Amino acid sequence: MMKKTKYVPPKIFHKLFPKTIWESKVDKILFTFDDGPNPETTPKILDKLKEHSIKAIFFCVGENVERYPELSKQIIRDGHLIGNHTISHQNINFFNRTANSSIIKCSEIIEKTVGVKPKYFRPPHGRIGLRTETLMKRNNLTNVMWSLLTYDYKSDFNIVIFAVDKYLNKNSIIVLHDSLKSQAIIEKSIDYIIEKTKQNGYEIGDPSKCLK
Repeated sequence: MMKKTKYVPPKIFHKLFPKTIWESKVDKILFTFDDGPNPETTPKILDKLKEHSIKAIFFCVGENVERYPELSKQIIRDGHLIGNHTISHQNINFFNRTANSSIIKCSEIIEKTVGVKPKYFRPPHGRIGLRTETLMKRNNLTNVMWSLLTYDYKSDFNIVIFAVDKYLNKNSIIVLHDSLKSQAIIEKSIDYIIEKTKQNGYEIGDPSKCLK
């Protein structure tokens, strides 16, 4: 069984990175999706979110936005937010100039494609460093991490069940993935989170309010 810190970041990180968002600000659960858009998964996710009248934020990879512009536009048309997830999902060394370049290029592609400049950023693989918040300020972005990692990319629904049952809270920022790795379980993972949210008496929030 994995340690708690594998699912929930240590609280000390909140103090080390005070300008980073770790939890929903309004005691409502926030759905987030990383790595898309992807023609195999994005339409399924969008349909599922529409079925339940849920709004989410998609942290998109710049190259994928450029490759699938219509899917990217559909995310916006459906009332969701798009965040910056770098140009190519590479590991970021925040002390390297390429990090800033990757962030800038991703924002430019998103704005050019969907007409909206992203306000939020999530580092690939959740790798955060001492200069992360400095780069965020330089690029007028806010870094958004999470308070519940579901490991849906392992394509094992039992892991998702364990993570949600054990660590779901009223202010959880939940990470799911808009990728081929999660394709087989993404729809039932969303359904399960919604079910457990209702059972616990929690609510699902709008990203613009959860991240205010």
